[in-house]
Amino acid sequence: MPRATTSVEPSGGPAGASAGRPFTLGVDIGGTSVKASVLSSTGALLADRVTAATPAPAAPAAVLQCVAGLTARLPRFDRISVGFPGVLKGGTVVTAPNLGTEYWSGFDLIEALADRFGVPVRVLNDAAVHGLGVVAMDGLACVITLGTGIGCALFRNRRFLLHLELGQSPRAHETYDQFIGQDALDKIGPEAWNSRVRESIRTVMQLTTCDVLHVGGGNAPKITFSLPAQARIVSNAAGITGGVRLWEPELDELFEGKRNAQRHTHRHTLAERSP
Repeated sequence: MPRATTSVEPSGGPAGASAGRPFTLGVDIGGTSVKASVLSSTGALLADRVTAATPAPAAPAAVLQCVAGLTARLPRFDRISVGFPGVLKGGTVVTAPNLGTEYWSGFDLIEALADRFGVPVRVLNDAAVHGLGVVAMDGLACVITLGTGIGCALFRNRRFLLHLELGQSPRAHETYDQFIGQDALDKIGPEAWNSRVRESIRTVMQLTTCDVLHVGGGNAPKITFSLPAQARIVSNAAGITGGVRLWEPELDELFEGKRNAQRHTHRHTLAERSP
């Protein structure tokens, strides 16, 4: 098991090491890359984001090893938040279309990470975590993420409602992942891809009647057309920074019965574990 303490001290070294705790390791698992950083209790980055290519094949053991490699480059942390590209119930994966559902179905990601790192863990769909990092106004908000696949989540008055499997939803003879995902961008080029994204955004806004649409993900900056007035492009860093809000009390109900996902779980923290 990887050690819990690193040589990097946040907040200016040992004198400020407890400021802003609990520290959260935010992990954004994607079909192309895995990104991570450590956050203060207010969501401030304590270190630059670190990134590694998603393993191929992206089986659980390989992805967990990738996360462990990233933590070796980051400050200490007390808990973990993960945005995962698929459907989860509690901490158990149901589908992971862009990682390989055949590898992940039935895998308890909370327990695996808690056992490996010795801290409490919460996991949620990656688009939902992204939304936690950007939704700030009352009303109905929709978040879509454009990357290897397409993520989607809904929020009302900043409160997470549900994530939608837009990427796996059929459109004509293909899914939205196939229509505007990374493979489509590579195949048809930016101009045709932008045309498809414009159409898809219009469809999502009609479907959800949202007050605001947040467009994130690694491919969001590649949009070249003017968005509708109630739509905006948001930073891809939200896939990590939203992890702090994953520990808010209003989300406790998502993790009922998960001992290793409780806010007051007494496990060894990175600062406390022996060398």
